[in-house]
Amino acid sequence: MPKSPAKALAGPDMMLEAACGPGLVCGVDEAGRGPWAGPVSAGAVILDPARIPKGLNDSKKLTAKARAALEIEIKDTAIAWCVGLASTEEIEELNILHAAGLAMRRAVEGLAVAPAFALVDGNYAFKLPCAVKTVIKGDSLSCSIAAASILAKEARDRIMVEMDAVYPGYGFAGHKGYHAAVHVEGLRRLGPSPIHRMGWAPVKLALAGELGD
Repeated sequence: MPKSPAKALAGPDMMLEAACGPGLVCGVDEAGRGPWAGPVSAGAVILDPARIPKGLNDSKKLTAKARAALEIEIKDTAIAWCVGLASTEEIEELNILHAAGLAMRRAVEGLAVAPAFALVDGNYAFKLPCAVKTVIKGDSLSCSIAAASILAKEARDRIMVEMDAVYPGYGFAGHKGYHAAVHVEGLRRLGPSPIHRMGWAPVKLALAGELGD
């Protein structure tokens, strides 16, 4: 049964997991569908119902400090967890939707134990090696999806900090590949880097020398 608005505001819980019936349930979520550069990542997490970290929520609603602390606790207490990636090249080849699905499949396949069911954030039922249920705004409703969203974001953010050292001048460590003034200026001055998504409109404009603010 869907949560009431008041229940959703209270934060995620394990009701959706319990409704899946017998067998292990993993939450799945991605990070990095919108940026102009870098990979897309996906987390898959099977939580231990007896050891749910406190404070789980949509990663975008948490402070960086809270996400970092929860990432450690999730990895310490979960039955299984994994992060999958799809590269910039795979995004260009497949499109961002299917690249996100590829990252999700890699995350689920990388779990130390196989789930019977996956709760996936959003409304697109990606093909995964188990039964799938989509949950709109799932990272605000399901603890497992919220945990997956945290692992996906933390992993991708670290990659973009590393890429800032490899490709300086774009400010990747700060904006993680999203729209920002320093990113626009870097594209204008340097052109796209090897990790920029060449099919994205801002990157195309930079290649044409037509990128505005």
